[in-house]
Amino acid sequence: MIAERKNILRLDWVIILVYFLLLGFGIGNILSSSISGEEINIFDFSTLYGKQFLYSLISLFFGFIAISIEVKFYERFSSVFYILSIVILLCLFFFGKRVNGALSWFSIASFNLQPSEFVKITVALAVSKYISDFQTDLKNTIDQFKLFLIILIPIVIIIFQNDTGSSIVFLSLFFVLYREGISQNYLKSIFGIIVLSILSLKVSAPVTAVIAILLIIFYYSFKKKVRNKIIKIISVSSLCLITCFGTIFTYENILKNHQQNYIKVWLNLEKDPEKIKQMERTILYNLNESKKAISSGGMTGKGYLKGTRTMGNFVPAQHSDYIFSTVGEEWGFLGSVFIILLYTILIIRIIYLSENQKNKFSRVYGYCTASILFIHFLINIGMVLGLTPTIGIPLPFLSYGGSSLIAFTLLLSIFLRLDGNKKNEW
Repeated sequence: MIAERKNILRLDWVIILVYFLLLGFGIGNILSSSISGEEINIFDFSTLYGKQFLYSLISLFFGFIAISIEVKFYERFSSVFYILSIVILLCLFFFGKRVNGALSWFSIASFNLQPSEFVKITVALAVSKYISDFQTDLKNTIDQFKLFLIILIPIVIIIFQNDTGSSIVFLSLFFVLYREGISQNYLKSIFGIIVLSILSLKVSAPVTAVIAILLIIFYYSFKKKVRNKIIKIISVSSLCLITCFGTIFTYENILKNHQQNYIKVWLNLEKDPEKIKQMERTILYNLNESKKAISSGGMTGKGYLKGTRTMGNFVPAQHSDYIFSTVGEEWGFLGSVFIILLYTILIIRIIYLSENQKNKFSRVYGYCTASILFIHFLINIGMVLGLTPTIGIPLPFLSYGGSSLIAFTLLLSIFLRLDGNKKNEW
């Protein structure tokens, strides 16, 4: 036990340094995107930057507790955490608060808590526990089904709460399954579904389906040593048909108007000039202003607290989902690259340390942590630049928000604790 406690000091200081740099940048950029000429007081908790500073202190407190807890605690109680988090998610249907159309929040006094941010941690723990169990065989169909269920249950619940952005993050865990030896066919299928869905919307479902089926027939015709070739052609072709026409049905009959508009913007589906002008005043407004703010920063930026678009509040939600536009305007291209490098170092460092774990639970959890951070980083910055759809997820450690900051800190702190204990593992 004494050796166990000594490992609290065996933390990876590269990760800790990057964490504090991102945290500092976050508070600083939230300050610049939220003040309007008043005197700056970091201890004024009525301001956005003051609240974020308070959330940072709370995050550090919980992070310290997470690092201090015995390692086996996380593995032993991972199933309990998972079940409790699912129950809490379900409670949102009865006691939740709707914000921007999403039923994702509990209102506690003056603080709003978003459970889905913490569910990412419990799902990562549950996936790590299940994969590391000696009875689990990822080549076994039943075990695969159980593992998929662990990931898909929170996704379905969160989708019904109209929080599509948060639900997409959980799909990043399929990268972890691939690393742990699950069949490549799953990733190929996911990639194929995405491509077929996009082409069905951009071109048309019938044309996309015909081309896909012809390619399938061509592929299997020249591939040797394939059992039940006709059955496979029919089954894969059927999946293509379901995907193509299912995409159109879902887009036209299930997705809400604002969700359709986001897809129209991303894929440039709208051709009517009048509707495009209307979208530029509504749904495209945030994106256009964000791009203008980033491009105005040039190579070195306008300087801290000197961003005219940032200080003028031209970009809505600039302190949260669009925080990267503040970085682009005030710190320029060089500052933006620096932030991207920090995230790259953080994610690569986590992957490197995960590969060196002696304990399978620790390794899988490390990959879960890297995957969750990567998908947030990729989608948020891509959204601000117009490269990915606008789905509204925070940029880790930079975006304003107590729930996300505390959750990301806990996610990272647990990995630091697991990594710090690897010298005691055999």
